[in-house]
Formats: sequence, structure tokens, C-alpha cells
Amino acid sequence: MSSLTTLTELLQQSGVQFRIHDLGRQIKKISPAQFALIETGQKIYPSPYLRHAWLALTLWNPKKKLQNVVWFLKFPLDEQGYLVQTVRDDFINRLMLNINQMLDASELSEAEDALKDNPFSFTPDNEKMAMYHAIISRTVGGEKSNFYPLCQQYFNGEREWSHWQDLGLQGIAEIAVNLDNNLTSINRHFNAYQPQPLSALCNALEHGTIEHSLSVKIADKLQTSINSSELDITLCCSLLRALHASPNQAQLQDSIMTVLHTSIGTNPEILTTIAVKLSAQLTTEPVLNLFLEKLAISEIGERGFSKILAELMFNNELRIAILQAFRNPQRSTALSSAIGAMFGSKF
Repeated sequence: MSSLTTLTELLQQSGVQFRIHDLGRQIKKISPAQFALIETGQKIYPSPYLRHAWLALTLWNPKKKLQNVVWFLKFPLDEQGYLVQTVRDDFINRLMLNINQMLDASELSEAEDALKDNPFSFTPDNEKMAMYHAIISRTVGGEKSNFYPLCQQYFNGEREWSHWQDLGLQGIAEIAVNLDNNLTSINRHFNAYQPQPLSALCNALEHGTIEHSLSVKIADKLQTSINSSELDITLCCSLLRALHASPNQAQLQDSIMTVLHTSIGTNPEILTTIAVKLSAQLTTEPVLNLFLEKLAISEIGERGFSKILAELMFNNELRIAILQAFRNPQRSTALSSAIGAMFGSKF
């Protein structure tokens, strides 16, 4: 094993089965072939977040699929978006000291110790942890949590709508992952759910793909929420996040534009949601131009403007689009001022 130079080789020769997911903006599967290109510097990391690759790596014994171990790994990226090779090498060297635990099927559950005191490990927030567990559980055929039946009762309309306090994030994540078994009920009752469980459901839905029928329900609910006298910013953000999973990207762009054109279009939480969760839509010129104008006049201020744009411009496609938008002669005085504060008046 001393001749192994990549994590992909190490895992393939260890005899374990594994899955790799990106855990940055959304949870997305990364194929072993794609990851091999990423870790050898032949491909930039596709979904950088805060200039890092946020990875979840699940290992299991092919004969004992339910005995699995998850590693959460955070690797820095260089200025071009490639995985820093020296960091990858350092991680492998640390791992090699404990790799024998992976080779003994009866000891796979102890492979967590291989990351003990490892500087590249991290702990996801509760929302992502629940969602990832639900995804992996379905992948290996594991049992659903005790929260699933309670959540199913609620979303099926078998409980009072106000009776949601005992619903767990894990159960809601399992509803989203098993949407094929719950779609009919969710479509039927979507507008009846209380804001808190609806927000949690929408946040879980963003990581997968939803049917057109549900995306229409979400878009309509977003429009209703925007016009409500009791505006709920958190719910609006969650509805936007759920539309990330829509098969109709034009619908998502229209929803973003609609929100930005309203009084909440300069709300910091709304703008941050778009920047973090829906950044792919900002490559569309009308969406990007309106987003930049709202960002320039929002309460987020010059520092927030610069911080959000610096993060977005780490992505090469977005950097090109943003620089072109900065040169738009029709940009507002406010946007010109924000650009000047970020880059200097001679930009």
C-alpha cells in the first residue's frame, strides 16, 4: 500500500465499497471517476464553497452494507479551484497510518478512528447531517428513523396542522429522500402545512429532483408568501431553495426575478440564499444584473457586497459573467460606487 498516491486508489484496493458526495452548497453525488480527476489535479472542483471542497465519504463492507462509516472531509482549493495536492498527500499519509482498520471487514466500524485528530475533518450542521444520513440509508437499504412515521402522518394530513413540534429533522429528510412515496399527499396538502415544517421540508428538497407538479406548488406558494401581510422571510428563502430541485430552470429564474423585484429583494437573507444556494442561476445576464443592483443597495453594506462577490467570483464562469456585468454602461450609480469600493475607482 505504500505505493498508493491517491485516495481513490487507496479505497479501491482496500476492498470496501464507497460513495462520495459534495456537501458544499447542496448534497450532490461525485462519481469515483470524476473524483479521481479532481484529486489528481486534472479537473477543478465543480462546486466550491468558501474556497473549499466539502466532502462526505461513506465506506461499507460489500457483505455487510449496513455497517458503514462516514468521513466528512474539508480540503482547501487553490486560486484556480483545484484541490491543493500537498493537502491531499498529507491526508493520505495520515490515513495510511490507520488504514489496516479498513482492510479487516469486522473492524470497519472502527475506521472512524482513522480521522482522529485529523485537521481535514469537519462536522456538518444538523440539517445536512440528517439529509445525508437519509440519502445513505436509502442507498444501502437501511431502516428509516422513528421520526419517519410521525412525519409521514403529518405530511399525509393525518394530524392536526398545528401539531408539528415533535417532528424531527431526520424524519423530514427521509420524507424528502423518499418523495416518490409521499408526493401525492404533499401536493394535496402543500398549502396547509405550517411554516416551520414546510421550511424544513423545502430545505431538504433542494438536494434532489422534484416533479413538475410540486415545483408549481412551491412557486405558487412563494408568490403568495411574498404578497402576504405576514411576510415570513425564512419561508421565502426555503421555498427558493426547494426550487433549486425543479426540472424547470426557467421557472426558477422567474421566481428569483420576482423576489428581487419586490420589497424583500434587498433583504440580506434573501440575497445570501441566492448567492449560496442558487448561484448557478447568476450566470444568466438579467438575473445577475438585477441581483448586483439589489446587492449594492442592500443593508449588507460594502463589506458584505465585496465578501459575497469574492466568493461568487471564485467560480470561473461566474467571475467572467460578473466582470462583464460590472462593465455594463447602464449600471446604477449605487452599483458603480460598490464596485469602486471593492476594486478601486479605476476599475
